[in-house]
Amino acid sequence: MAKITIKDVAREAGVSISTVSNALNDVDVLSPETKAHILKVAQRLNYVPNLNGKLLKSGTTKMLGFFTTSVSGPYFYKLVESMSRQCDRLGYGLNVFVTKDKQVIMSNILGRRVDGVIIYEELGIDEQDIAAMKKDKIKAVFLDRVLEDEGMGSIIFDSYESGYEATKYLISLGHKRIAYISGVDTMFDSVQRKEGYLAALREYQLPVEEEFILQGYFEEDSTYNAVKSYLRLHPARVPDAFLAGNDISAMGCIQALKSYGYEVPQDVSVMGFDDIDIAPYYSPPLTTVRNQIARQGMLAIDHLVRMIQDKEQGAAQKLQGELVVRGSSHVKLERKDRR
Repeated sequence: MAKITIKDVAREAGVSISTVSNALNDVDVLSPETKAHILKVAQRLNYVPNLNGKLLKSGTTKMLGFFTTSVSGPYFYKLVESMSRQCDRLGYGLNVFVTKDKQVIMSNILGRRVDGVIIYEELGIDEQDIAAMKKDKIKAVFLDRVLEDEGMGSIIFDSYESGYEATKYLISLGHKRIAYISGVDTMFDSVQRKEGYLAALREYQLPVEEEFILQGYFEEDSTYNAVKSYLRLHPARVPDAFLAGNDISAMGCIQALKSYGYEVPQDVSVMGFDDIDIAPYYSPPLTTVRNQIARQGMLAIDHLVRMIQDKEQGAAQKLQGELVVRGSSHVKLERKDRR
């Protein structure tokens, strides 16, 4: 079956091609009756506009692109949902590109497949790539670094301050041996949270012990295995508390501790980051730092669209975390280390 074209719609509606184009592009030069008639004919014929042709003519796609290496896990669910809703409100669509191939990423960005881009973590976008984007006047919002330029901005969590305050909170409970479960060492939030943790230990003159820094990769299973391995190798040096890089890691940590007979929080306190939806209902309910994930997504879209519309220049904004105390943390009690 031949593809329906704009000429077919014009012929069926009894109008010119330019009149059909005006109706489809919502150009305010037609009577409401004529526009409604044309749209009804186009719908009956199942006409699909040629977006490439539209792009060539208008220079816009009304689409934004989110580039990331993963969309798995509660953080991404909430982030993408928030961005998608805000795109709908502002009359844009959202394309999500999940890839680790930088060539694919840059060809889509520089090829103007979308009107603006949001970039998150581990994509390998370096200063040379950013310079190329600036040269082509690509509008971009970064969620993985602090960047402030005419056409580029960032919306990030203040992960350093959150890591610092979370560690101070655990210290205030009397914990002195505090382990940190790191995420991915190349990721902005993981690095910043770890640096905040180390700063608090130094401020309170507590030892910074290399063996107390575990690698959990922001994953429940990886953290579970890392903590179990530590407990097996160091049965006499169990930390008073674990600060996990995110809530998923905190849950893996709790399960590992339970498998060795430790009770949370009576024996060991555990704390995470993000305050994902399941955190209040976990056993025990999870003490965490609430990150404004939905707000990050909304602000990223708002800022990007306003830059596209030349209504504002790029700016860097940090979102503050909020300490949420629940049942997985407790004042330090005497305990007997056990195998």
